[in-house]
Amino acid sequence: MSRSIADGVIEIDTLLGGWERITAGYLLEGSAPVLVETGSQSSVEVLLGELDALGVGREDLAGVVVTHIHLDHAGGVGDVARHFPNATIYVHEKGARHLVDPSRLVDSASRVYGPLLDSLYGRLDPTPSDRIRVLYDEDTVEISPGRQLVAVDSPGHAKHHLALHDSLSGLLFCGDAVGVRLPDSGVLRPSTPPPDFDLNLALHSLGRFAERDPVGLCLAHYGLVPGDPRDTLDEACETLSSWANEARRAYEQGQDIAQALSEKFLVSSPQLDPEVNKKLETLNGIHSNAAGFRRWLETTQSPDHGHVH
Repeated sequence: MSRSIADGVIEIDTLLGGWERITAGYLLEGSAPVLVETGSQSSVEVLLGELDALGVGREDLAGVVVTHIHLDHAGGVGDVARHFPNATIYVHEKGARHLVDPSRLVDSASRVYGPLLDSLYGRLDPTPSDRIRVLYDEDTVEISPGRQLVAVDSPGHAKHHLALHDSLSGLLFCGDAVGVRLPDSGVLRPSTPPPDFDLNLALHSLGRFAERDPVGLCLAHYGLVPGDPRDTLDEACETLSSWANEARRAYEQGQDIAQALSEKFLVSSPQLDPEVNKKLETLNGIHSNAAGFRRWLETTQSPDHGHVH
């Protein structure tokens, strides 16, 4: 299932777990078309089917960019690289080695997800190193004359996170750096997983996005966010800061962080449809976020370091 969201920008639903509007990829059309995000390995068949329906032949795709190497974003890279032999694979410098040799990444994911890894996400096949190009901050990927994707180094959610700003449409493809907002829930929730989450870096990245003044924000989870991007970025900053301060309060008082976050931010929120809530908890669960906050707090030496006022 795909739809046009701007001139030459196609949003593709990769149907993670068979669920609609959970994980998006984006096709940027031009003389050298580029795919942003492959989704998980379990979604590759759906993705390839959509690209075929859009007229993208095996020789046509020029590039694949992943915002970061978490398996729900990059798990399909090895398979997609095999299918499109002319595509260059673009990734953050801190993620490149994991695409070449995914064994550590997959082993870590298997400890986190257990049986869910294979039943929902799949794994990650290696990509030949000569197919990979590292993107540094402000590097560009040419899509056609007059159209480039500009890389924006945006750590916080993960140290290997990039956003991509389309010079033609003005859309910013921001991976997980802004958070998760499923259309069926309409609620923007921070995404703060271990082991890399860093509050100060995450807030700085949101500030960099605002400075670029994008026309729209395209989330991996999920889609083009309606409304003014500046309002969404403000909301993301405020929500992330509120969650971080509650996590710190619970941590300093020896309370369970997940329970504290749930009681403060989830109990009072509008009751979601149980199926929507299941999707949200699977994708961006409160326990994963709490574990990320705990890891960040444990590695924060000064009592005031990273505190949000």
